[in-house]
Amino acid sequence: MYELLKSLMTEVLLLDVDGVRPDASREDAGLDSLAVVELSMVLSQRHGIEITDDELLELDTVAEIVALMEQRTAGV
Repeated sequence: MYELLKSLMTEVLLLDVDGVRPDASREDAGLDSLAVVELSMVLSQRHGIEITDDELLELDTVAEIVALMEQRTAGV
């Protein structure tokens, strides 16, 4: 799931690949509020993973986003 998120963040949102690490904070990875909204839409529309932008803004690290993605896809 991390590779999917990394791909979306670097190829769709055009964030710097060096900043997208599991231990990186949301801010260090480049996920400002606009990017968070875009990520939420891409996850929903392309991958059927429903995570709101508000939920993403509550998470601190890339690893926490991956964990929530895994939780939302469990059993699907």
